[in-house]
Amino acid sequence: MDHTLTAPNNALLATLIDQDIAHIRRVMEPSLLGDLGGSILPPAYWRKRLHALLDAEHLTHAQLCAVDGLLLQLDQFDPAERLPEWKALPLGAHENRPAPLQRIS
Repeated sequence: MDHTLTAPNNALLATLIDQDIAHIRRVMEPSLLGDLGGSILPPAYWRKRLHALLDAEHLTHAQLCAVDGLLLQLDQFDPAERLPEWKALPLGAHENRPAPLQRIS
């Protein structure tokens, strides 16, 4: 039996991914805020879910943007997992700063 994906299968997979992204968007922040006892689900759980979505084949541009936005939102709750600010700068950003002063002897 041939297991190649057909258009209906791709459409179904895209719909399932959209539903998963929508679910995570709805429940991630409330579960991180939690209650007086702390968060209900830790940031590591959500990071794992989002990375699993990124590992899915054939994500659309909109889906990639949605997952990226959720990861950025998650970074606000989990500063330990954030990149240091100097690593988050775009390439070449450091080239716009003034040259260091040179000592004259």
